[in-house]
Amino acid sequence: MTNISRLFDFPYYQLETHNLDAALVSKKEGKWEKTSTKEYLDKANALSRALLKLGVKKDEKIAVISSTNRTEWCIVDIGVLQVGAQNIPIYPTISSEDYEYVLNHSEATYCFVSDKEVLEKVMKVKSKTKLKDVFSFDEIKGCKNYTELFELGKDTSTQDEVEARKAEVTEADLATIIYTSGTTGKPKGVMLTHKNIVQNILASIPRLPLMEGTTRVLSFLPLCHIFERVLIYIYQHAGVSVYFAESLETIGANAQEIKPNLMSVVPRLLEKVFNKIYAKGTELTGIKKALFFWAIRLGERFEPYGANGFWYEFKLKIAQKLIFSKWKAALGGELHTMVSGSAALHPRLSRIFCASGMMVMEGYGLTETSPVVSVGMHANSLFKIGTVGKPISNVEVKIADDGEILIKGPNVMKGYYKDPERTASVMTGEYFHTGDKGEIDADGFLKITGRKKEMFKTSGGKYIIPTLIENELKESNFIEQVMVIGENQKMPAALIQLNFEFVNDWIDKKNYNIDKNPTSIIASSEVRERIQIEIDKCNSRFGKWEQIKKFEITPDVWSIEGGHLTPTMKMKRSVIIKIYDDLVQKIYSD
Repeated sequence: MTNISRLFDFPYYQLETHNLDAALVSKKEGKWEKTSTKEYLDKANALSRALLKLGVKKDEKIAVISSTNRTEWCIVDIGVLQVGAQNIPIYPTISSEDYEYVLNHSEATYCFVSDKEVLEKVMKVKSKTKLKDVFSFDEIKGCKNYTELFELGKDTSTQDEVEARKAEVTEADLATIIYTSGTTGKPKGVMLTHKNIVQNILASIPRLPLMEGTTRVLSFLPLCHIFERVLIYIYQHAGVSVYFAESLETIGANAQEIKPNLMSVVPRLLEKVFNKIYAKGTELTGIKKALFFWAIRLGERFEPYGANGFWYEFKLKIAQKLIFSKWKAALGGELHTMVSGSAALHPRLSRIFCASGMMVMEGYGLTETSPVVSVGMHANSLFKIGTVGKPISNVEVKIADDGEILIKGPNVMKGYYKDPERTASVMTGEYFHTGDKGEIDADGFLKITGRKKEMFKTSGGKYIIPTLIENELKESNFIEQVMVIGENQKMPAALIQLNFEFVNDWIDKKNYNIDKNPTSIIASSEVRERIQIEIDKCNSRFGKWEQIKKFEITPDVWSIEGGHLTPTMKMKRSVIIKIYDDLVQKIYSD
């Protein structure tokens, strides 16, 4: 198969070129269960035949909601796409009301769920939707299991019908609608065609250092997001074994079991990993502690391609052997590359992880761009810390007069589902308006400088880019989340959510007499004084008008369930301001 033009062509390409024994691997009841390329396609075809028996027509919408990444997700994906229907992935963590909205807006007729918790949320609203039936991946009493569809579709004599449906699917056809969890309002349904995603995959493949047929990858970022989904298709093309982590909490344990060579990450995960390592480092004593912090200081100065010279590289080799090798061992010992997306990664973290021998290649994209716009690559001098690499081959990036990043290419979405007005509002000719601000340096590297809508003016007329200040503050081990506020106010201020785990350890080490409950912690003068030190340190790096003059600490952890964060862990700024209106009033009441 030389011409890949539709998403379901990727596993067939793998069958022809690699035919893996372990194409997709999930852990069930404590054991890793391998699914070969052939079994993967046999099951996808059986599912396609079952869908035809159920009367699924071309362009029908099938919802998939899974709490974790798993083999079943991929089988359903291909089974649905082959009959010309569309896969509608839904974030599992959103509310039942949002389930209802997405299921109704997409007019989904069938729904696949992973577990009991998701099923209960779907069943709450099923009667208000067009759903004909629900199938579960887990064995759940009272719910049809998705394996029943293999039985329904076991008659291979109807495969000709599936082949006919496949032949009818063109690259211009709609493949999926992904509902983005906007920071305000109802989710938007982003329509992506087979061409949008396939062209993005083929242009992204040269940027990933995949060793064909031998690389193991660990997948845990949600498959309902286009970033991880595109990576799965890339892995299939490369003949790579994909291992699905059991959960976010088991990443370390799963990595030690399978020893991955590559995985995708988000900055928040790297921040958490580093904070845990740093906390352990502070517990060391004597020469071990001195070596630990020497290695970190060395890592903070890392530059790729030996730019720091022979003596630095010599010292780095020692640090890697004595200190960084232990970091690497915690993630299996064979991890050489992490692809980071979803949000900006602080350059300090990038330097430290790269120094450890685990290269972090930062990328940039949006659901509306299928998603990859640009990504770094260590080979061919395509990596520069503090940037998101150079645009991939078939994507054109233009910076508008106001600094907004505009994108043109075959990866730009077909539009927002049932919303031509909103589609028109983000397009100028063939250029998509990202809403992000950025710049392209003299070497052609793209740097993200902020979010257009998030930039605000103080009452004194000074512009503030909150993300720059927030990223600096989040470098502190004491701070888990922070939001800079101050639009039309006399000064910028900050709402801070503490890293309670780290703060509790710090209280113990300092022997402070503070009760270990959030209310007591945030009220304590010792904690507030320590946070002020972090604020002062951050302020020293910004202009006077940008400096944080006041801050308040929130008593609870910001979460998706609490409404503070979107499913991709972005802050819902307007919601956070509403939740903590009393703290905002306190800041600006003087």
